[in-house]
Amino acid sequence: MGITIIGTGHHVPGKPVPNDALSRVMDTSDEWIRPRTGIAQRHFVAEGEGVSDLALIASQRALKNAGLEAEEVDFIVFATMTPEFIFPGSGGLLGAKLGIPRIPALDIRQQCAAMPFGLQVANGLIETGAARTILLIGADAHAGFMPWDDWDVLTGDADGPVSDEAYERGTRHRGLAVLFGDGAAAMVLRHVDPPRGFLGAELHTDGRLFDRIYIPSGGFRSRPYFTPEMFEREEHIPRMQGRDLFKVAVTELSRCVRSICEKVGVSLDDVDWFIAHQANDRINNAVRQALKVPAEKVPSNIARYGNTSAATIGILLDELRREGKVREGQLVCFFALGSGLNWGATLVRL
Repeated sequence: MGITIIGTGHHVPGKPVPNDALSRVMDTSDEWIRPRTGIAQRHFVAEGEGVSDLALIASQRALKNAGLEAEEVDFIVFATMTPEFIFPGSGGLLGAKLGIPRIPALDIRQQCAAMPFGLQVANGLIETGAARTILLIGADAHAGFMPWDDWDVLTGDADGPVSDEAYERGTRHRGLAVLFGDGAAAMVLRHVDPPRGFLGAELHTDGRLFDRIYIPSGGFRSRPYFTPEMFEREEHIPRMQGRDLFKVAVTELSRCVRSICEKVGVSLDDVDWFIAHQANDRINNAVRQALKVPAEKVPSNIARYGNTSAATIGILLDELRREGKVREGQLVCFFALGSGLNWGATLVRL
């Protein structure tokens, strides 16, 4: 018994921003970015556009793909680390925009690791009878913490160069800034009978490692929770320990995937697809090599979108389903690691 995915959809905003465009606001290039990450371009939200706006389009596409109307959804699980407001969460905003304003909406915060956690939460809700049809959303809008202000120069709508101070600030944070893009993905989930369905999950959280990637400012230890000094110290921009993250991700994700397969009694060879969070191609290639699985079973689309955090797995799954590659009856392993640190893997028979 368990849930499976009966519909998917995704949306990315605006025109793609190629690597070389970033060289207008920082010292970088396609030659610097692509070998380190696998990323060629990304998308950013417009000023005033939020994650519930992105999620609305992704959800409408997922519902159409599932052959359902919005009124048939009776629970929303919304994963984002970049909501429109400190509070409330974005799930309720999405419900209102979909025309289903009174159904419960649960906002979860596992950042890039959201989908393995979200799938387990959704499975529990359906298996206990709390819901019949769940809309699981992953959506993030990272434009707000990018280390530049000259968006018109970045997009080519204004002539540069930017000021020396702005260029230096962008360059200080380029290791993180080149990674992220904005987007949303939606999955429609329903109960199915065996052998299809949710087979299991292995999830972990270790708060001792929180500072491997986090935003120092904006917390409620401070009065007020944002101060001018925080911006002067650039604490609104995430801090990341890239080498440590790489080591933890490769070690823990490969261990987690092996463990969940052993727990549910399947081999790595039995898995048709390993759909990984798209943070960095070097990480996913290292995990694949540690697992000794064929490259064709670990697809990637990071070149087109960058790291869209909670949305990456859903975007990739939607593309693969619409291309006819991922099909009903196949066994899929989803795995991801994100800030927290949170990480995990799930197995679902579609």
